[in-house]
Order: sequence, then C-alpha cells, then structure tokens
Amino acid sequence: MRIIAHQTFDEERALYGSSHVTARNCSFDGPADGESAFKECSDITAESCLFNLRYPFWHDCGLKVSDSEMTENCRAALWYSSHIQIENTLMHGIKALRECSDVAIRGCDIDSPEFGWSTRDIRMMDTTARSEYFMMHSENLTFKGVTFSGKYSFQYVRNATFENCTFDTKDAFWHGENITVRNSTVKGEYLAWYSDGLTLENCTIIGTQPFCYCKNLRLINCKMIDCDLCFEKSEVEATVTTPIDSIKNPLSGVICAPAVGEVIRDDPASNGRVFAHSLALEDVADYCEELAPLRAIA
Repeated sequence: MRIIAHQTFDEERALYGSSHVTARNCSFDGPADGESAFKECSDITAESCLFNLRYPFWHDCGLKVSDSEMTENCRAALWYSSHIQIENTLMHGIKALRECSDVAIRGCDIDSPEFGWSTRDIRMMDTTARSEYFMMHSENLTFKGVTFSGKYSFQYVRNATFENCTFDTKDAFWHGENITVRNSTVKGEYLAWYSDGLTLENCTIIGTQPFCYCKNLRLINCKMIDCDLCFEKSEVEATVTTPIDSIKNPLSGVICAPAVGEVIRDDPASNGRVFAHSLALEDVADYCEELAPLRAIA
C-alpha cells in the first residue's frame, strides 16, 4: 500500500489509474483547478482529506473515505463506482453519488441536490441529509437512523427498508415499489402517490393528501396527524391509532381508526371500507383485526 500524506494536488487527473493508495491529510485544491483526481482507480483510501475540486472518484472499485470533506465545489464526487465505504464525512457537492453500487455511508452529513440517483445496494446509517430528488431510481436501500429534509425524495425507488428515520419531505416515495418503513416519522405533502407494495409500521405520518392511487398499501399501528383527503383511489389495509381528518374514495380494502372527521364518496368505484369507534388507542388494532362491533362509515 502506497501512502501519500500532507500533500496538495490541483492538477488534472492527479492520481489517475492508481491502485492500493492511501491519501492521508491531503488537499485536492489549488489554482490549476484540475478535476478527476482518482479516476479509474482501485483500492483507494482517503483519510482526513479535503476535496474542493470536481469529479474526484469516477469509475473506481474499492474506495474508503473517512473523516473528510467534500465541499460545494466538489461536484459529482462519486459516479460509476462500486464497493464504497464513507464515514464521518461532509458530502456537500451537488450530485455527489450516482450510478454506483455496494455503498455504505455512516455518520455523514450530506447536503447535495440530486444525490444517489440510480444507485444499487446502498446502506446508510446515522446520517443527516438535505437534498432534492434524493435517491431517485435507486434500488436495494437499507436506511437506519437517517434524518432527511428536502423535496421529491425516494421517487421510483425499489426494494427499500427504512428504520428509525425522520423524513421532512414532499412527494416522497412516488412510484416506489416494495418499500417498508418502520418506527419512523414521515412528514410532508402528497406522500407515496402511485406506489406499489408500501408498508408503514409503527410510524407517524404528517401532512395533507397522503397515499393516493396506491396499490398494496399497508399501515400497521400508525399515527396520522393533520392528514386529510387520504387514500384516494388506493388499495389499502390500515390500522391507524389516531383520528383521521378525512378520507376520500378509497378504492378497496379496510381502514380502521378511532375516529374519522369526514369520509368523502363521490366516486362509484370507491369500495374501501372505513371503520371508526371511540376506542382506546391501544385497542384499535385488535378491534380492526377482528372487525369487532365497530361503526361502519358509509
């Protein structure tokens, strides 16, 4: 393993094609304004480095980045690369991750519009992210302890699991397929329209018009706060532990809640059943499961 320490690189393709290299306390910055420092490299480790130039990691295989900073000038930092580990690093350039595979991110701070597009097999833990169009068209996602804010997140994602996360977002999970969200808070408008196979368990859902035009939607022991015009034209099975402001034209399935402010039915194809009763919240799931003597709302 070749070790490079306490050096500054600003030329074009400074370490192009390198293999088995550790860069430690190095700076990729300077007046030459060169890009693509580690293009087409393998088995690269970067520790406590500053990346202030464009496209440092393209077409790489085997990359470890820790305790480093990718500034807003570090555009499109990781593209077309695989077998990546990133820890305790600031990722603040636009389009920081795209068309990569086998990616593990832990303890990072991400501020990057259009982050993660078309990436496969990504694991993200204990990370804060701000973005727009976050993770679009990606698949095989496992997120734990992630806090996210931004619009249009997780659109067209497939095969994803989210646990103990907090999302403050809008238009999240549109057209998503085979997604499970557990023990999380999801706040935003127009959540999960056109999704197929979305399950939320022990979650808090906040915001207007969630879950419309969904297929195979399941809510298990969830809270819904300030949620109106829910479930329009959706196939849904839901046990909700808080009152729902309003439900509109559920296509099929059963929705159970302690109370519903209004059920709107102006579509003859709306055949979803809604059950409500002034039950103790802890009893709602049991009652809904058994369809005990609840009051059906027409």
